[in-house]
Amino acid sequence: MEDQYGDRKVKDHDKGDKFLGVHTFSYSELEEATNNFDEAKELGDGGFGTVYKGKLRDGRVVAVKRLYENNYKRVEQFLNEVEILAHLRHHHLVSLYGCTSRRCRELLLVYEYVPNGTVADHLHGERAKPTELHWPIRLKIAIETASALRYLHATDVIHRDVKTNNILLDNNFDVKVADFGLSRLFPTDVTHVSTAPQGTPGYVDPEYHQCYQLTSKSDVFSFGVVLIELISSMPAVDITRHRHEINLSNMAIDKIQNRALHELVDSSLGFETDPSVRKMITAVAELAYQCLQSCKEMRPSMVEVSESLQNIQSDVYSAKKAEEMDIPADDVVLLKTAGVQLTSSPDSV
Repeated sequence: MEDQYGDRKVKDHDKGDKFLGVHTFSYSELEEATNNFDEAKELGDGGFGTVYKGKLRDGRVVAVKRLYENNYKRVEQFLNEVEILAHLRHHHLVSLYGCTSRRCRELLLVYEYVPNGTVADHLHGERAKPTELHWPIRLKIAIETASALRYLHATDVIHRDVKTNNILLDNNFDVKVADFGLSRLFPTDVTHVSTAPQGTPGYVDPEYHQCYQLTSKSDVFSFGVVLIELISSMPAVDITRHRHEINLSNMAIDKIQNRALHELVDSSLGFETDPSVRKMITAVAELAYQCLQSCKEMRPSMVEVSESLQNIQSDVYSAKKAEEMDIPADDVVLLKTAGVQLTSSPDSV
């Protein structure tokens, strides 16, 4: 079927209460849920539109994304997000509850509400508190985000806008990766997608700027920036920094190459005082350095990144547990090789 906003063919599943495989809401229902799109209920703005907190008639608290305008580009992004999210199910991806019909007066997306802001808010925004986001939580955020991106790539989806503003947190600091308006289903018969540059300054793959070629390794680069934000608490771009350090990725590469990691790391994380934290942060910085390589062939895959982060967490945990149990370090390696699990306590993160 030809879309009224352009020539893109879209299979229309809008029969009754389904559109592109997801539930459809009436405009009046969402108007009521958001108190007529009350400014007081605004959760934030993005390149796509404004997001409002709402409460449905069935009691569910939701986030309602409202497009700025119904032009062709916005409708493309709306359809793209619905098509992608309708087929994805992962604990660390935000859930799409539904949308309005394409024939509706406004195009609106309805998501699960994730109450604890974004990772950016907690690192260097309005929710930032020096003692709240301690290192084990930051490593957990990295592991869960990597898990979500690994899943996306396995289902042939490239996110294209990985950044700390698009990583939401619930009240247990569990990750929900969001904002798929720029995502692309990745054709299985080609190695890259050529497209006009989009994304967010500070996170965009340098190769993408040069040749407009998009691969899953573009997400890996962006995730490398996220890792550096997690260890430094600094934003990806800051024009008040020295001109060679405006982009956090450039600063990180310089500090790591010059063995000055301590100048990059947030001093509140215990890098100078806790040997296990120092070991973990150093390993994460080394992994981020690999992700930030300018040549995409030099970057690891998200599978490799995900596994590396899990190993960083389990290696240090195993060493700590062995210390408590008075097991020599060499024996820990033997135990791990033999597949012996050093079980965690209920309180461990």
